[in-house]
Amino acid sequence: MNEVLVITLLIVSIFALLGCGVWVGLTLAGTAWIGMEIFSSRPAGDAMAVTIWGAASSWTLTALPLFLWMGEILFHTRLSEDLFKGLAPWLNRLPGRLLHTNVIGCAIFAAVSGSSAATCATVGKMTIPELKRRGYPEDKVLGTLSGAGTLGLLIPPSIIMIVYGVAADVSIAKLFIAGIVPGIILAALFMGYIAWWALRNPGQVPAADSGMPLRQKLYQSRHLIPVLLLIAAVLGSIYAGIATATEAAAIGVVGALILSAIQGSLSSRTFFQSLMGATRLYCMIALILAGAQFLTLSMGYIGLPRALAEWIGGLGLSQFGLVLALMAFFVVLGCFLDGISIVVLTMGVLLPTVQAAGIDLIWFGIFVVFVVEMAQITPPVGFNLFVLSGMTGRELPYIARASLPMFFLMIVAVLLLYMAPGIATWLPQHMRM
Repeated sequence: MNEVLVITLLIVSIFALLGCGVWVGLTLAGTAWIGMEIFSSRPAGDAMAVTIWGAASSWTLTALPLFLWMGEILFHTRLSEDLFKGLAPWLNRLPGRLLHTNVIGCAIFAAVSGSSAATCATVGKMTIPELKRRGYPEDKVLGTLSGAGTLGLLIPPSIIMIVYGVAADVSIAKLFIAGIVPGIILAALFMGYIAWWALRNPGQVPAADSGMPLRQKLYQSRHLIPVLLLIAAVLGSIYAGIATATEAAAIGVVGALILSAIQGSLSSRTFFQSLMGATRLYCMIALILAGAQFLTLSMGYIGLPRALAEWIGGLGLSQFGLVLALMAFFVVLGCFLDGISIVVLTMGVLLPTVQAAGIDLIWFGIFVVFVVEMAQITPPVGFNLFVLSGMTGRELPYIARASLPMFFLMIVAVLLLYMAPGIATWLPQHMRM
């Protein structure tokens, strides 16, 4: 089979359907159906029904609507406003000011959800309206949020690390620990970019609020206590082994409701608004996930990921050449598949090549998460782009252009990871597991 022909047909199908105004989830499912009908002997109809039902009824996905509801509760009550009141005095003097709340918020919430889409959507519900109201440029608000949302995959607990650990037969606990320092470095790169942009474009950054003495800053920080208590409850329940991610999400919803009720900002109207907002957003994301799941099945039957992985493995590249080739391979594959599917479909073929090249499997796991993160903000199947498009009504190309600096920063992070592998491997090697 000519892989170039298959790829070309799939790309043309996706853009043709999107250009006709078809919903993204239906576009992915339609492209998968076309691929299976033309290039596979498996009947597409029953495969589509079984796959979409399986994706829609997944227990793992239950955490997503709950985290979205928690974000909606924060958005519709005073809790999100209080978050900004507490952070603003400390970020006011940083170049870029409150744009940094996107990165800080995503880094914190990433340690709760383990999902890029949930991180992006939940933090976005809190920060987008507030930053736009304060006059921050929309493209920078959406671009930084799109990039920072990918921290949901890197900072543990991460679903994709669990999948990779099983596929590569390496310690999942060590993978979790290995992701901590790279996650902090990537967040620092994002914040550094925001500061650099703000220094070059001072006229686009809203004026700082009046200065505060330290005592008053500490007093203003009391507004952070409710949100920090909520985060501590969710994180603590996970790390103490009391709750799974889904159960922790339910704790987050109950906690958000209790805190907003104590504050006096919870009413029947805000409760209904938050519930319906989370329902609408989850339905949009779930349709995309279902379509992507069917596209993954279609690609598996066609054999495209395996064929491309075998081709890369047979090139006889040096270690650095192999890393660059795999980075390009995963990013291209990420245009059509979600991250978990990429790992499942390719690891069996790639791992022998990776081990033969002398690459540490813990390091490679973090590398895979990085490049899958990059795929989250690349069209046509960048989930973070779809989530933000559904939330804001902005076109996909606009959000993709706004996210481009974050994409390049991720490339820088991958190169740093290659030049200094200890970034990922030092902690797991020096901690007793």
